Amino acid sequence: MLDDERQYVKSCCSASRESVEQLDESVSAQKSKSVTKQSITDRSEDMILIKGGPFLMGTNDQEGFPADGEGPVREVIVDDFYIDQSTVTNRDFLEFVNETNYITDAEKFGWSFVFEYLISEMTASRVTQRVQQTPWWWVVEGADFKHPEGPDSSIDERLDYPAIHISWNDAQAYCQWAGKRLPTEAEWEYAARGGLVQKKYPWGDELTPNGEHFCNIWQGTFPHENTQEDGYFGTAPSKSFPPNGYGLYNMAGNVWEWCADWFTRHHKSERSLDNPKGPQVGSMRVMRGGSYLCHHSYCNRYRVAARTSNTPDSSSGNIGFRCVKDLN
Repeated sequence: MLDDERQYVKSCCSASRESVEQLDESVSAQKSKSVTKQSITDRSEDMILIKGGPFLMGTNDQEGFPADGEGPVREVIVDDFYIDQSTVTNRDFLEFVNETNYITDAEKFGWSFVFEYLISEMTASRVTQRVQQTPWWWVVEGADFKHPEGPDSSIDERLDYPAIHISWNDAQAYCQWAGKRLPTEAEWEYAARGGLVQKKYPWGDELTPNGEHFCNIWQGTFPHENTQEDGYFGTAPSKSFPPNGYGLYNMAGNVWEWCADWFTRHHKSERSLDNPKGPQVGSMRVMRGGSYLCHHSYCNRYRVAARTSNTPDSSSGNIGFRCVKDLN
């Protein structure tokens, strides 16, 4: 899980800190501030109980990306679990930060990746680096979850939008505080399917049934023209579009969601797998769901079985997360 997978992330729909050279090594070596588990407020009020069982995970669909490890289709069994109805919002994450004084990885590094057309002219004039393989990702100093497009932006009017510029490390810290955890990749896909079997999207096989949009993705010609037929150019509120069969919002599009697993392209399929948790070691963590930048011509990864990965310290304007919780 080293050289080939490190190369893989450079060609995907999210940017990795490894794709930008001349990083300050002293920054990457910093440790996250220790977080005390939240014990006063019950943070399970907006979670949905998912009754576990066997399901067919992955896909052999020709629209898929075999190099991503989407297949083969295999039977997987998951136990019952609770899952957040939506991704963690700016309001949620801000409460966590205010209570713990937590500092995100983006703040430690002093920068994060922002999609070029979301950046103001003032901020754009100061940008000196972009990702060579995906030049629409700009390295913006001062971009973090409180300042999604750079220092001259804020979340004041977007408290119910997904928290973005969140690294896997940041998501883990939030989960520890909230008494929750990140979903395994199997749990995430089981929940995203909403009770449907081997359908392409959380709502079925048609992207826009009866002309209705069910997710926030790119329309038009990527990356230069977004017609915004779904109503959004960047992120949408965490509870947008119709929920899936389990009552979960935005399991496709909007923001990539971190999972607990280390990333691998190789899956066992010779028998049913009980509660798989992925490899014990690795270099990148799994992300699921796609984002507002996904488009059929470039990153058709808003399908239920689609997947990608990134390094645990990476963050960008299209990465967030949701939490799960065990029954006991």
